[in-house]
Amino acid sequence: MRRTMWIALVLGVVAACGFGTTAYAADEVQAGAKAPNFTLPSQEDKPVSLTDYKGKWVVLYFYPKDQTTGCTIEAHNFQRDMKKYDAANAVVLGVSLDTVEGHKAWCAKDTFSFKLLADPDHKVVDLYGVPVTTHGDMKFASRQTFLISPQGKVVKVWPKVDVQKHSEEVLAEIAADKK
Repeated sequence: MRRTMWIALVLGVVAACGFGTTAYAADEVQAGAKAPNFTLPSQEDKPVSLTDYKGKWVVLYFYPKDQTTGCTIEAHNFQRDMKKYDAANAVVLGVSLDTVEGHKAWCAKDTFSFKLLADPDHKVVDLYGVPVTTHGDMKFASRQTFLISPQGKVVKVWPKVDVQKHSEEVLAEIAADKK
């Protein structure tokens, strides 16, 4: 009886604090599905919609937090390959739960030319079914990428990403799907 009470107490504290919990708001959008449209503000504090890029490949990547190690590596690799994305008729859109102000600061510091979209209310994160992890009162979107064709279909989903190689993987997928 005493052991059961301790287990219940520990589980209650963990649940109340939200330590390390992951929430799934909706089913993840799958390859083959029509990509859900959205509008979010960019680091320029201007609205960006998926429909703005009709006729282009869209790399919609979700990441946990501005200016963290893995996110910085991933973003710098996308930036490094920006000429290749331009040549492939593709745009890169990064989405996190950070604010417009946070994105402005990071883009100014690291000189990113692609759009970072602010989703602090996790509307688009939820729309695409990206898991959100909670640590205390902080929330982080999981690192996932959706490749959207010029016709608006999701052609590939990366539920797990290796930040070192991800940009090359995405470019290779675009090249393969163009054939």
